[in-house]
Amino acid sequence: MYDAETSLHDVAESGSPEEIAELARHVEDVDAEDEGRTALWVAVYERRHDNARALVAAGADPWRPMMSGWSPGRLSLAGPEPDLFHRPAEVDGLTDDEASAVAEAKRLTAALGDVECTGLGLACVAGISAAEAARRLEATVEAVDPGKFLDEIDPFDEESRAFIGVTDVPGGCVVTQPWGYIPQTPGVTKRLSAGTVCYGLFDNPMSGSQGSILRDGEIVGWDLHPGGEPWEDDEPLEVFFSYLYQGDAVAYSCAYAGLRLTDARAVTGPPDVWLRLPERDYWR
Repeated sequence: MYDAETSLHDVAESGSPEEIAELARHVEDVDAEDEGRTALWVAVYERRHDNARALVAAGADPWRPMMSGWSPGRLSLAGPEPDLFHRPAEVDGLTDDEASAVAEAKRLTAALGDVECTGLGLACVAGISAAEAARRLEATVEAVDPGKFLDEIDPFDEESRAFIGVTDVPGGCVVTQPWGYIPQTPGVTKRLSAGTVCYGLFDNPMSGSQGSILRDGEIVGWDLHPGGEPWEDDEPLEVFFSYLYQGDAVAYSCAYAGLRLTDARAVTGPPDVWLRLPERDYWR
C-alpha cells in the first residue's frame, strides 16, 4: 500500500480531524484497505467519531463491504453513536439478535467490572451445571471451604494444576484456575463441550490472552485473541464481539458461550466448589 494511505489508517486511530483532512488530499484512494479494513473502519472501531466524520467529508464510504459484513457503517450501529452516518434505505440495520447483543455487552461488562485476569485459566460452558462439569471431567469434589482454599494451596506447586474451581451461572457454568492454563486445555474443553459450546481462555502473563472455541468436543478455533482487534478472516460474530468487548477477554469469553453472569464471583472466586482432576494428559 502507498505510504500515505497506510499513514491515513494510523492517523484515523490516533490523529486529529485536521490531520485527516490534510493527509486525505495526498492519497489516491481514501478507502484503500490495510488488513481488510479502511481508515474509516479503524476510526469507527477506535470510537474516533471526529476522525470518522472527517474521512467521510474526504470521500470515504461508510457502507463499503469489508470485515465479514461489518462495514464501518454497520459497525457504528453497534456503537455509542448509532446515527453517526446516514443509513441508506436499502441498507439493513442491526438484527434483533445483534441489538440484543449490544445491550447484553453493556450489562455484562458492567456486571463484571475490571477483572484482573493475569495468569487465569477459564472455560465458559453453555448449558451445563457445575455438577455436570464435574461428571464429564471425572473429577472429585474437594471437601474444603471454597473461600479459604486459595489461602491453603501453593499455586507454584506442580500438584496445584490438578485443582479447578467451578461455578453455576445463568446460561451454564464457569471453570476457573486462577494460577494456570488447565481449564483451556483440550483435555478439559473437549469433555466439557460435548453437545454444547465452550470458550476457553488463558491469560498468559508473557503473551496475553489466548482463546479457543470448541463445539461438541471438536476444536473449531484455536490461538485466538479475545478482546483484541479482529483479523480479516474472522467470522462475523468474532468481528462483532471484538468491537463490543475491546480489551475485555473475560467478558468476551463469557458472552461467546452465552453466559449471563450477574457479578464477577465465578471468575474471581470463591467458586461454588473446588474439584480435583484425575491424572491424565490434558493437552490431548
